[in-house]
Amino acid sequence: MVTLVLAYAVVAVAVPWALGRHRRAMACAAAVLPAVTAGWALVRAGDGVTETVGWASELGLSIDLRLDALSAVMLVLVGGVGAVVLCYSGWYFGPGERLMTGTLVAFAGAMTGLVLADNLLVLYVFWELTTVSSFILIGAPRPELAESRRAATEALLTTTAFGLVMLAGFVLLGQAAGTYRISALLADPPGGGAADAGVVLVLLGAFAKSAQVPLHGWLPAAMVAPTPVSAYLHAAAMVKAGVYLVARFAPGFAETGAWRPMVLVAGLSSMIVGGLVALRQDDLKRLLAYGTVSQLGLLMILLGDGTRTAALAGMALLLAHGLFKAPLFLAVGALEHETGTRRAECLSGAGRRLPLLAVAATAATASMIGLPPFLGFVAKEAAFKAFAHGGLDAVVLAGVVTGSALTVAYGVRLLHGAFGGASDMPRHKESWGLVGPVIVLAVAGFVVGAFPGPLRELVEPYADAVGADSGYELALWHGLGLPLGLSVVALIVGVGVYFVFGRSFPAKIVRWWVPDVQRGYDAVVEGVYRGARAVTRRVQIGSLPVYLGVIAVTVLVLPGTALAVGLIDGHGPSWRGLRAWDDPVQPVLSVVVAGCALAALRARRRLSAALLLAGVGYGTGGLFVVQGGPDLALTLLVVETLSLIMLVLVLRRLPDRFPPRRRTTPARAATGAIALCLGGFVAVFLVVAALSRNAAPVGPRYAGPAEEEGAKNIVNLILVELRALDTLGEIVVLAVVAMGVSGLVLVRPGAWRPSEAPAEMTEGPGRTRWLASPGRPPLGGSSVVLEATARLLGPTILLFSIYLLVAGHGRPGGGFVGGLVAGMAFVLRYLPGGRRELATALPVRPSILLGGGLGLAIATGAAGWRSGGQFLEGDVLHATPPVIGEVHVPTSLVFDVGVYLVVLGLVVTILTTLGASLEDDADTADDADTDTVGEES
Repeated sequence: MVTLVLAYAVVAVAVPWALGRHRRAMACAAAVLPAVTAGWALVRAGDGVTETVGWASELGLSIDLRLDALSAVMLVLVGGVGAVVLCYSGWYFGPGERLMTGTLVAFAGAMTGLVLADNLLVLYVFWELTTVSSFILIGAPRPELAESRRAATEALLTTTAFGLVMLAGFVLLGQAAGTYRISALLADPPGGGAADAGVVLVLLGAFAKSAQVPLHGWLPAAMVAPTPVSAYLHAAAMVKAGVYLVARFAPGFAETGAWRPMVLVAGLSSMIVGGLVALRQDDLKRLLAYGTVSQLGLLMILLGDGTRTAALAGMALLLAHGLFKAPLFLAVGALEHETGTRRAECLSGAGRRLPLLAVAATAATASMIGLPPFLGFVAKEAAFKAFAHGGLDAVVLAGVVTGSALTVAYGVRLLHGAFGGASDMPRHKESWGLVGPVIVLAVAGFVVGAFPGPLRELVEPYADAVGADSGYELALWHGLGLPLGLSVVALIVGVGVYFVFGRSFPAKIVRWWVPDVQRGYDAVVEGVYRGARAVTRRVQIGSLPVYLGVIAVTVLVLPGTALAVGLIDGHGPSWRGLRAWDDPVQPVLSVVVAGCALAALRARRRLSAALLLAGVGYGTGGLFVVQGGPDLALTLLVVETLSLIMLVLVLRRLPDRFPPRRRTTPARAATGAIALCLGGFVAVFLVVAALSRNAAPVGPRYAGPAEEEGAKNIVNLILVELRALDTLGEIVVLAVVAMGVSGLVLVRPGAWRPSEAPAEMTEGPGRTRWLASPGRPPLGGSSVVLEATARLLGPTILLFSIYLLVAGHGRPGGGFVGGLVAGMAFVLRYLPGGRRELATALPVRPSILLGGGLGLAIATGAAGWRSGGQFLEGDVLHATPPVIGEVHVPTSLVFDVGVYLVVLGLVVTILTTLGASLEDDADTADDADTDTVGEES
């Protein structure tokens, strides 16, 4: 199962990359994996498949996955409908929509992981992955439109905020039960106030995800997304996540005090409100969106009721809803694709022009309103039967019948608005790529409803786990009785409601009382902004010295006071072991560091201050060398050099001198006193900590593991083997930083495209062409010496970086410092030639280095699972090539290669953003000078 989930990540990247120019072949190829997932779930549904993968056993973290009847139904829905929608998208989207296809596949993988998760924390991770995927799919197609950005942000904020609420509930339940495994939690549900509070929080998260009133506003707003996104996420998959969570927890917590009242109130409110608002919509997608809110309310009632018959009805409706609502969304998309609109008042006679589409949409609508022999009828009959017991159930039954009548009303309105009316235009040639998926899903709803035996075998194991056997079975015909009578009543009343309220296009304005959720959402967001601005005005005053002063004073008042009291009371260490230095070089380097720091304080030019601060770093690197830390020293020296170069690039945009000091004498005295006290505290603290050691140093303990792994470089061993998970987190942070730099420093598109330089820039009398494609140097005029140095030393530095990478297992080096050194080689090429020379020297986009490095590191970690070990568990590969002899390659080296690529990608990203923006400014200035000269001429 882990392999299945990881396969989605591979397909999401590989298929668009390989088949991006052939969008229909790409879409159909991407649909294979979801289809295989649905088939696998059907075959293995009765086996009770479980899988546990170690993650961090010391922390009690593991990836627990489980396939049972509930998850099998969800996988059939997610995989089957997903495969059809992906095929549809190949004919719906235009060229260049690789991002949409890849993200749809990634979303399918996230949903697969969500429904297979048997661990609360794993479920939450996939839950939020679906949220992020939804945000991208809603906002990415048309990011320039404010409506798209607003809808994507609303969906993200609503579902993420209540996702965090749900996470708090997971923690309460996990702590109360002593386990985060869902199957164990349901087998022995915890009690008490903490568990009851956890259940309430989990339900709130589920309500937000499944768009229950009053948290439903994000779903209609998300209809700005393309039709395949609406059909898949907002009809078949994502909005079912909250319903799935309720169904998953119902067997263990349906009898909890707050469970049934919350579920019934939210479900009934959503059914009625969604149906009423849908009846007044002219935009067909928004009509279907509010209809989805209504149907999700019914699903919430059925799957949260906690009885066997309601569970059977809920499982049948869960599948039926995907098989009628997804094709209806696809039909509206095909209609808009052919006519250019989806507003009912602008459509007329589409049924005559697109007869196949009209017939398929009519069949899907028949299932939605509950006509036999469709699956929707089977589910509706079971829903009426589940609450036909009198008492409080009679109130619920009345609400379900009312919601069903509204479903009939807006279903007829949908058909009338989409396909009704007369038209003199000839019949259109219908695209099978757009109409075929609608037919497939509508026919599936007919076949499963007419022959419900396989469905009964699939869903009954879950229903049996919910409640005692009531003798009811899913069937197309149960004879004459109350459920059939209520079905007839709902149909008659629904048609009547349509003729009274739903026939007019555009809809008449009726002052019904329904919650204006958009206004409420805007009020909440505005309130948060106002509160943030009020706090910011008082806390963030815009003065960096004040911020640093507050931090320093806090350190001096809290730990500083405790340290002073301990020393005064005589609880400090013995000072006899204190030495001034271990090596005569140390005081010399200390004087250098202190001198550079004081000189930087007095410097008035920015460049001088930057050089002096670099001197502080170089002196500190020398202290590392003296103390026997060549790895740290080498890394620090390279980082200082790169930081200095990047700082110089930034300083090019700032004035040469610092602004005059405006602080008064008392303020300067206070600043100096705080700085001296803080420096004294840090120095004393370090001395006390060194002299207070009462245990053996931890360093020698790594000698044993290093000998077992055959590694001589203990620092690298810690980074890529013993603490590899920490390193993986750090390179993820580096990749995020690179993306943040690219987003903050706005570079015009196309900056990473090598182009030919003008001949006069590279050739001339007595001029040697050292660079391949020199452009504008970012730091001023060109230098032949710098060009020759870059061309001659660049390959040598790259070879040295590869040596550091490979040798890191046994000598100073490793992927981090190797990537930094490789970055230095490209910095050398960039300084004399600009971004054009950089793009020629490295004809690979930085994003490929970042993504490839992260992917390689994660793949190396996942390889540990194949041998039955844990994530990132290392191994040694043995080979005996000819001539060379026996070779031992640790898998940590492959992980280190990933680190190398990410670090190199970060360096190149910074160069292509900071440096390229400088070149753009220089080009703009040159153009302005040229225009001025032309005007004067």
